[in-house]
Amino acid sequence: MTDEPDTAATGDSTTPETYYFVSDLHVGGDEQLGQVEFLDELLAFLRDLERRDEDAELVINGDAFGLWEFTQVDGVEKFDVLLDRYPDLFEQLRATGETTPITLIPGNHDYELAAHDEYVERLAEYNVTLEQAVSITRRVGDHVVYVEHGMQRDPGNRIPDFGNPYANPPGYFVNRQITSRAGRLSRRGRYDWLKDIQALTPMTLIPEWMLSNYFYREMSPWLRYASVPFLLLFNLGILYLVTVLLDVTGVWGAPMTAVEGALGLFGPVGLAVNVVLAVNLVVVLLLALLSVPLYVFVRDLRKTLRRFGLVRPATERDPDEPYLDAAREAFAADPEVAVFVYGHTHRGSLTTVGERVVLNTGTWLKRLRRVEVPLGVLPPVFYASYRLDCFRLSPAEDGSVVVDHDTVPKDDPADETLLERLLTRSPAPLEPVPDRTVVAPGTDRGVGSDGRDDG
Repeated sequence: MTDEPDTAATGDSTTPETYYFVSDLHVGGDEQLGQVEFLDELLAFLRDLERRDEDAELVINGDAFGLWEFTQVDGVEKFDVLLDRYPDLFEQLRATGETTPITLIPGNHDYELAAHDEYVERLAEYNVTLEQAVSITRRVGDHVVYVEHGMQRDPGNRIPDFGNPYANPPGYFVNRQITSRAGRLSRRGRYDWLKDIQALTPMTLIPEWMLSNYFYREMSPWLRYASVPFLLLFNLGILYLVTVLLDVTGVWGAPMTAVEGALGLFGPVGLAVNVVLAVNLVVVLLLALLSVPLYVFVRDLRKTLRRFGLVRPATERDPDEPYLDAAREAFAADPEVAVFVYGHTHRGSLTTVGERVVLNTGTWLKRLRRVEVPLGVLPPVFYASYRLDCFRLSPAEDGSVVVDHDTVPKDDPADETLLERLLTRSPAPLEPVPDRTVVAPGTDRGVGSDGRDDG
């Protein structure tokens, strides 16, 4: 394990048999960030838990609230804003907590929960138990489940002195200066899109996402649609340049003759394409002349952005790999640990490590996925979708751990503009998580699932 302080907490002798895990709800924030687009689904989920006749506990493993995203109020005053803004949610937490215990641990976006003891009392009024710990454990059957949010594995969001209200990581200042401001400015756009900045992971995609939204949403429509043909045919313009050079130098004139003949067959349309190609030819020639100074400038700019963490090196490993490493350490340190649970990265998944399992509890926020435009040099498109993940862990009769995955139904928002949909295809569905996995370390069965196997 890492050199974290001993802040893990363990359930008492009356701990339930069954556990539900969700994370990264990010409820709250300045202005438009305060929109909870899955509020109806969350209330329905809590009502369902309230009515179930089972010995269960709900664990929200971090980032239940977007406290970092509040910049107009400080400290526990943020809790008062949450109560005023989401009374139905807190009343439902109170009702659900009467029949199903609810436990909350801090994430990075609601790290203040760990730094101010008043939050323990305030949440207790709504039957929510706040454990001010980096990690907790729960026993299921014959095994132990290790639970954390995961910010301590992320250098940009690692809390250097957990519990200290002033020990804020770099991610705190990014949220205060960028994310929160986006919430305050979102309504000013032609589309209300800036509020979705929280849906973008990793944050290194922010520059591309901003460029994409400027082009497809904020740019003057006449300028956008006038530039689309040139940008779509830009790659053809490079081939056209090669054809012209071959013809002018006398090396090979047949390709130019074929191009002119083909365009002539289409009359005015062919003439328009010819004009676009000619303009692109001029642009390509100018870029060729500027290529050397542009290369030096772009190279230096990328180095600067990399220093600030806004551009990832091409060799950077999978963002979930630190959590798999941490899980391996946890499994090696304590053979009873059969399941490692974390959130933070917003990428719900189930990964097998030998006979054990690593769960990423995902997010209930909207998710944005980058899709390249196949032609030309147009900005990428970011498609929006939801996957409201919930994991249920319960004991089997033989003491093994049964992991059930469920997705709370919610339609994707279809936020993309008509132009974005015309230029791209929507991305493939997210990698599925097995509906049921049986975790039985030390038995002949091992992991009974078709989940991603880390081996």
